[in-house]
Amino acid sequence: MYKNIEKQTKLFLKDQVAYQKGQVVSKTLVQNDSVSMTIFSFDKGEEISTHAAGGDAMVTILEGKGRFTVGGELFYLETGETLIMPKNIPHAVYGEEQFKMLLVVSY
Repeated sequence: MYKNIEKQTKLFLKDQVAYQKGQVVSKTLVQNDSVSMTIFSFDKGEEISTHAAGGDAMVTILEGKGRFTVGGELFYLETGETLIMPKNIPHAVYGEEQFKMLLVVSY
Protein backbone atom coordinates (compact mmCIF):
# COMPACT_ATOMS: atom_id res chain seq x y z
CA MET A 1 0.00 0.00 0.00
CA TYR A 2 2.70 2.54 0.95
CA LYS A 3 5.21 3.61 -1.68
CA ASN A 4 8.07 6.10 -2.00
CA ILE A 5 8.89 5.80 1.71
CA GLU A 6 10.97 3.44 3.84
CA LYS A 7 9.05 0.89 5.89
CA GLN A 8 9.93 -0.32 9.37
CA THR A 9 12.12 2.76 9.84
CA LYS A 10 11.73 5.67 12.23
CA LEU A 11 11.52 8.93 10.24
CA PHE A 12 10.15 12.46 10.10
CA LEU A 13 7.58 13.02 7.35
CA LYS A 14 8.77 16.61 6.90
CA ASP A 15 12.19 15.27 5.84
CA GLN A 16 10.68 13.16 3.06
CA VAL A 17 10.08 16.10 0.70
CA ALA A 18 12.47 18.99 0.03
CA TYR A 19 11.77 22.64 -0.71
CA GLN A 20 12.49 23.81 -4.23
CA LYS A 21 12.65 27.49 -5.13
CA GLY A 22 9.48 28.70 -6.86
CA GLN A 23 7.74 25.33 -6.68
CA VAL A 24 5.22 23.14 -4.96
CA VAL A 25 6.73 19.67 -4.57
CA SER A 26 4.69 16.55 -3.79
CA LYS A 27 5.44 12.95 -2.92
CA THR A 28 2.64 10.37 -3.00
CA LEU A 29 2.70 7.81 -0.19
CA VAL A 30 -0.61 6.01 -0.83
CA GLN A 31 -3.05 6.14 -3.75
CA ASN A 32 -6.04 3.82 -4.05
CA ASP A 33 -9.84 3.91 -4.33
CA SER A 34 -10.28 4.57 -0.59
CA VAL A 35 -7.49 6.93 0.41
CA SER A 36 -4.74 9.16 -0.93
CA MET A 37 -1.80 10.32 1.21
CA THR A 38 0.65 12.89 -0.12
CA ILE A 39 3.27 15.10 1.48
CA PHE A 40 3.88 18.55 0.01
CA SER A 41 6.42 21.34 0.30
CA PHE A 42 5.48 24.87 -0.74
CA ASP A 43 8.01 27.60 -1.36
CA LYS A 44 6.96 30.99 -0.01
CA GLY A 45 4.38 32.57 -2.31
CA GLU A 46 3.57 29.33 -4.15
CA GLU A 47 0.02 28.03 -4.33
CA ILE A 48 -2.43 25.42 -5.51
CA SER A 49 -5.34 27.28 -7.07
CA THR A 50 -8.98 26.74 -6.20
CA HIS A 51 -10.26 23.22 -6.79
CA ALA A 52 -12.52 20.65 -5.12
CA ALA A 53 -11.73 17.09 -4.02
CA GLY A 54 -13.90 14.02 -4.48
CA GLY A 55 -13.45 13.13 -0.81
CA ASP A 56 -12.87 14.80 2.54
CA ALA A 57 -9.33 16.23 2.58
CA MET A 58 -7.42 16.50 5.85
CA VAL A 59 -4.23 18.55 6.00
CA THR A 60 -1.72 18.58 8.84
CA ILE A 61 1.09 21.13 8.82
CA LEU A 62 4.46 19.45 9.29
CA GLU A 63 6.54 22.66 9.22
CA GLY A 64 5.97 26.38 8.64
CA LYS A 65 2.74 28.24 7.95
CA GLY A 66 0.15 28.02 5.18
CA ARG A 67 -3.08 29.76 4.21
CA PHE A 68 -6.11 27.72 3.23
CA THR A 69 -9.26 29.10 1.64
CA VAL A 70 -12.18 26.70 2.08
CA GLY A 71 -15.60 27.66 0.76
CA GLY A 72 -14.52 31.32 0.84
CA GLU A 73 -13.34 31.19 4.49
CA LEU A 74 -9.65 31.78 5.36
CA PHE A 75 -7.67 29.53 7.70
CA TYR A 76 -4.03 30.08 8.73
CA LEU A 77 -2.38 26.88 9.90
CA GLU A 78 0.98 26.40 11.59
CA THR A 79 3.12 23.42 12.54
CA GLY A 80 1.07 20.69 14.19
CA GLU A 81 -2.35 22.10 13.24
CA THR A 82 -4.91 20.17 11.18
CA LEU A 83 -7.87 21.22 9.01
CA ILE A 84 -10.48 19.09 7.26
CA MET A 85 -11.76 20.41 3.95
CA PRO A 86 -15.12 18.80 3.10
CA LYS A 87 -15.75 16.85 -0.08
CA ASN A 88 -16.78 18.96 -3.10
CA ILE A 89 -16.15 22.30 -1.31
CA PRO A 90 -13.78 24.54 -3.33
CA HIS A 91 -10.47 25.19 -1.59
CA ALA A 92 -7.04 26.65 -2.32
CA VAL A 93 -3.62 26.52 -0.60
CA TYR A 94 -1.01 29.31 -0.38
CA GLY A 95 2.48 29.41 1.14
CA GLU A 96 2.51 32.31 3.60
CA GLU A 97 6.10 31.15 4.11
CA GLN A 98 7.83 27.93 3.19
CA PHE A 99 5.79 25.09 4.63
CA LYS A 100 5.23 21.36 4.44
CA MET A 101 2.01 19.45 4.91
CA LEU A 102 0.55 15.97 4.92
CA LEU A 103 -2.64 15.62 2.87
CA VAL A 104 -4.96 12.67 3.47
CA VAL A 105 -8.04 12.39 1.24
CA SER A 106 -10.60 9.74 2.13
CA TYR A 107 -13.14 8.73 -0.53
